[in-house]
Amino acid sequence: MMVAGDVTYHFNKEHLYGLIRIERPEKHNAISDDMICSFYKAIQNAKANQSKCLVITGAGERMFSSGGDLRDLNIDLSVDEAYRKLSNMQVVLQEILAFPVPVICLLNGDALGGGCEIATACDIRIAKEGTKFGFVQSTIGITPAWGGGAILYEKVHPSFAFHWLTQGKIYSDRLLEKKGWIHERIPEVKWDSLEEIIAPYLQKSRQLLQTLKRQYQDKLSLEKLIGEMENEVKQCSTLWHTKEHIHAVNRFLKGKQLHKLKH
Repeated sequence: MMVAGDVTYHFNKEHLYGLIRIERPEKHNAISDDMICSFYKAIQNAKANQSKCLVITGAGERMFSSGGDLRDLNIDLSVDEAYRKLSNMQVVLQEILAFPVPVICLLNGDALGGGCEIATACDIRIAKEGTKFGFVQSTIGITPAWGGGAILYEKVHPSFAFHWLTQGKIYSDRLLEKKGWIHERIPEVKWDSLEEIIAPYLQKSRQLLQTLKRQYQDKLSLEKLIGEMENEVKQCSTLWHTKEHIHAVNRFLKGKQLHKLKH
């Protein structure tokens, strides 16, 4: 089954698991406005199919996702307009957090910015060896735009979350495994064996996995966490017109134009 747009949803014939793939490798799997709607619909379809787990991954080998497409999130937005736009993807992250069975992020490549937010919203992060990840939003003058920073504080030690968010560094899969953000690293030669990678989940009953997921959601205090995500998105919206963000976006767009002229 395929959802319209650049996010696809499939399920295996036994309905053991669902698979959502971000399908925009030529743009580093950046999330456009149209893809947000497709992403939301894919999650709803996955929920209806009642599989044992949901897998989220990206197309290609280089990038899981580079985050939001800056060409859709232009700097001319007012604070209210920015908040409305950013809130749409925040809802997608909330749906991932509230999904009734485990959501496994298969990090087929690097992730930056919003790509790390999507991955953090998932319950389990399994990375291909040799990949790199960065909450780099602070380097362009904003906080995480979809509420992923608030989630990060719940998924790793708060001190490390603060360090990562403020410095905006890009870290290796090996270091992030030590920090608890990556749960497992898979050699590239074994990467295509999807059902082998997620076998520990497929061997359990859906009822057991639902019970464990509810317990985890209780630990996260979802209602409180969603409120913190909303606050983060509001804060990001107020930073949209700061000179740091405007200059960073202009540098990015100018760089894209120069690349086109050279090629």
